[in-house]
Amino acid sequence: MSEDLGLDEDDSGAVLRAVGRQIKLWREAAGLTQTEFGALIGYGEEQVSAVERARRIPKPEFLDKADEVLGAGGKIAEMKKDVAEARYPKKVRDLKKLEDDAVELCAYNNSVIQGLLQTEEYSHAVFSGRRPAFTEEEVERRMAGRMARQELLRATRARPLFNFVQCESTLRLGIGGRMVQRRQLEHLLEIGQLRNVDLQVLPQNRGVNSGLGGPFRLLKLKDGATVGHVEVQLFSRVIVDPKEVQILEMRYGIIRAQALTPQESLAFIEKVLGET
Repeated sequence: MSEDLGLDEDDSGAVLRAVGRQIKLWREAAGLTQTEFGALIGYGEEQVSAVERARRIPKPEFLDKADEVLGAGGKIAEMKKDVAEARYPKKVRDLKKLEDDAVELCAYNNSVIQGLLQTEEYSHAVFSGRRPAFTEEEVERRMAGRMARQELLRATRARPLFNFVQCESTLRLGIGGRMVQRRQLEHLLEIGQLRNVDLQVLPQNRGVNSGLGGPFRLLKLKDGATVGHVEVQLFSRVIVDPKEVQILEMRYGIIRAQALTPQESLAFIEKVLGET
């Protein structure tokens, strides 16, 4: 299957229009109708038409089959990387570019499990709970973007350092139900074992929490600069002003000091898992 398109009007739309044009040109050069071509690659006429008109995002297998059937010699299949980047919302792509350029990422969250730490089931529950509701296609698209960003955690080369601080309340929220919560806690324990990850928990009984203003992130980039990122409700902002970044850095340092150590935090998560 291919995915319904809900892209921002930006460079991604141009990429998909170019891909659609190329597929149409190769199909017509082969003397095939959309129906005939679709039958050869296992798709319906409507799906082929939607891809050619840049109304649907072709999945990798669509492009591979098209390349083979049309004898494109890899020219169509080569577009998979560009299509993959265009597949995600612009906000996700912009964040991913920053994350790819980061040597250290720090994130504090007191509402949900931070996106880079979420399981697929938990992520689905988060996006499905949004009101006004996303369409199922938009839920799947946003999930795909979130899962793609998680590749950073297990990168084989030049892995950045990560520090996460999660409020205890996020561990107990139970988004998606008991089994989704259990799997999410188990996943946190797995991630917490990675050598480039420090995962900390800020317990509710600490009596102090300097992060009540809401979730935020800090990204320390290869050029030595640090940027912040905040996202709440309808508001998403990358913070580059040095004075504002400095405030977030000081605040994050205090929050880390208030939280349990990474070792204590893993033991705490195991305790919550046993209670779930």
